[in-house]
Amino acid sequence: MKIVGFITALSGLITGCADPQSTPWQRQIDTPCDNKSHCVSTIEQREKFKLAPFMLTPKGIQSWAEIIALAQTLPGAKLVEHDDHYFHIEVRSAMFGFIDDFEVKQQAQQLHVRSISRSGYSDFGVNRKRAQQFRSLLVEQQLIHDTATSN
Repeated sequence: MKIVGFITALSGLITGCADPQSTPWQRQIDTPCDNKSHCVSTIEQREKFKLAPFMLTPKGIQSWAEIIALAQTLPGAKLVEHDDHYFHIEVRSAMFGFIDDFEVKQQAQQLHVRSISRSGYSDFGVNRKRAQQFRSLLVEQQLIHDTATSN
């Protein structure tokens, strides 16, 4: 019983009072992160939230469908919106079912990437790890340049 109580309390601390199911999604790819530590983005200048650029290779510039397909291989990923230069994926955590939003937009020879938890204050680095995993998949397929920066 103590374990159930602990998990319930931890869940409440992580999610706060927000109900992620009741909040309709709006594109945020061009929006800086708020001050909560549950967001990372390539457009951010603040070190805590900043991701290194995702610079497309010539192959990557021509492979938008492949980029979307790779993003859909991320654990818990579900494609919910896409067009010729943007996509939005909802990523549901396996244990608690929390939803994170993973957005990607192609602009010239670069991908803008933003990953954020819908609720809570901290994500324990999950969104940064997801962005790094996506980067690794893209590098492996030679869709972006391999950079020495590991943000």
